[in-house]
Amino acid sequence: MPPKNSATKPPPATAHPVVMIQHGTDAAGLPQDDLLASWALAAAAGAGGALGEITLRIVDQAESQALNLAYRGKDAPTNVLSFPFEMPEGLDMPDEALILGDIAICAEVVALEASAQHKTLTAHWAHMVVHGVLHLLGFDHINAADATDMEALETDILAALGFADPYLTDAMQPPAAHSPALDME
Repeated sequence: MPPKNSATKPPPATAHPVVMIQHGTDAAGLPQDDLLASWALAAAAGAGGALGEITLRIVDQAESQALNLAYRGKDAPTNVLSFPFEMPEGLDMPDEALILGDIAICAEVVALEASAQHKTLTAHWAHMVVHGVLHLLGFDHINAADATDMEALETDILAALGFADPYLTDAMQPPAAHSPALDME
């Protein structure tokens, strides 16, 4: 699926975004900024490359809930929200000044989900970063075919990073019960 916010020409194979990390929480157990950035870069590369800036913000439950309510009409915190930048019509920017968008990841929700899904915290963080970047690049999971494509790409990118398929559950444990508060964007 082509990205929704792609330029008229595809980025060169060596193109990669600039990743800016912001912290809106001092939660324990957060991955190092360089690790977060490396996962975002791997996601962009796995999707075919991208130019522009990504801001990845680590938020607490209150900020996640406020964003989720304001932009999705859901009054609960969520794991990851992506806000792709849409270039105003008539504004022309050079490739190096492009903005891909913003990602907000809720530290507490990621930790709760990792535990409930019997995943390592690091693996789940990597998944949420990859998932958020793919949304910025135009991928979604609104219908079954798109969800299948996006999940396959996520799984491939995560495998290249050394992580297991995030959609498989521990064979010894039943899948975690779905909770609206843990609803993946």
